[in-house]
Amino acid sequence: MKKLHVLSTALAAAAFLAGCGGSDPGDQSPRVAFKQMVNFGDSLSDVGSYDVGVVKVQGGGHFSINGQGATGLLYTNWTEFLAATLKLPQPCAAQTGLTPVAPFVPTVGDETPAFHDASTGGTCTSYAQGGSRVTNPIGPGNKALLNPADSSTYSNALGALTIPVTTQIDNYLAHNGQTFNADQLVTVFAGGNDVFINLALVSAGQLSPTAAVTAMGTAGAELAAYVNQKILAKGATHVVVVNLPDVSITPLALGQSAQVQGLIKTMTTTFNSQLQAGLTASPTLVVVDAFAASEDQAANKAQYGLADVSTPACDLTKVNSSLLCTKATLIAAAAPAASGAIASNANTYEYADTVHPTPYGYRLLAELVGEKLAVKGWL
Repeated sequence: MKKLHVLSTALAAAAFLAGCGGSDPGDQSPRVAFKQMVNFGDSLSDVGSYDVGVVKVQGGGHFSINGQGATGLLYTNWTEFLAATLKLPQPCAAQTGLTPVAPFVPTVGDETPAFHDASTGGTCTSYAQGGSRVTNPIGPGNKALLNPADSSTYSNALGALTIPVTTQIDNYLAHNGQTFNADQLVTVFAGGNDVFINLALVSAGQLSPTAAVTAMGTAGAELAAYVNQKILAKGATHVVVVNLPDVSITPLALGQSAQVQGLIKTMTTTFNSQLQAGLTASPTLVVVDAFAASEDQAANKAQYGLADVSTPACDLTKVNSSLLCTKATLIAAAAPAASGAIASNANTYEYADTVHPTPYGYRLLAELVGEKLAVKGWL
């Protein structure tokens, strides 16, 4: 369903329900009385795992454009927009911290990894972390990828925890009685970092393109198995799985050769097909096709309120990741028009950096998920 402009997620869901012959469009209450959201995944669902140390000092913490003053939008991540639609408290990171990589990244004092969930009496249930892969614990940003002899070989190593999705789920179960419950909405969205690591291995000559595609298929099947065995089989009754957007049309991929772009697309579609094939058909599961949505947004950008789907809104000469991107580090075309003004220009960009959406891009995803929940009868 294309939009000439983007409504708030709650209104969009209500309008979608009305269009499908659902509830009164004035009634924006979710049909299912959710009490909690539980999120698993990577940077695309991370709401502050690394909002500590130098990241916090620089005003970062989300993999997008940080700070309401940069965009005028109330939220930054799609799970935050969705929580507002469901009338739930804003999600918070279940585990925060960084592994020191001094002297490359100075420490401030609050980087020590810590849980903020049921294990410590906290209420945070967003386990998603930037850099996380499906199974492998070494993802982008992890300390293990820093070469002390030549830090330029991996300048983005920040000491990210990159706890893999399988362990994220295990951590939740260990801290919550080995079960999910009927008043939770559980989301799973991962696989992008497996693309990036496998692509880097191909580039370094350590993996063949064929082997990289095979590895992505394995990761997709593994993620499906984790959803089946560790989430659905553990009592979850409302589960959302989001497949990978088309990574081959991100700014990262557009800067590569046609051959590499083709490989990235094959890796992505292979992951998605194995994920879809492995998921148990269940009335308790919704699969959201972010891949098709991303392609439609790229092909019909104006209908989604987008003007640019290929240029990062963040100035990557000032910051190397959207994790640190703020109002002060936007490119001129995306920055506020005047001092003190709420920026709207950034909301016409799909991407904050080479792979992560702007808050507006995340809102589009939240609306897509909301529409699927409405069709399912959960919203």
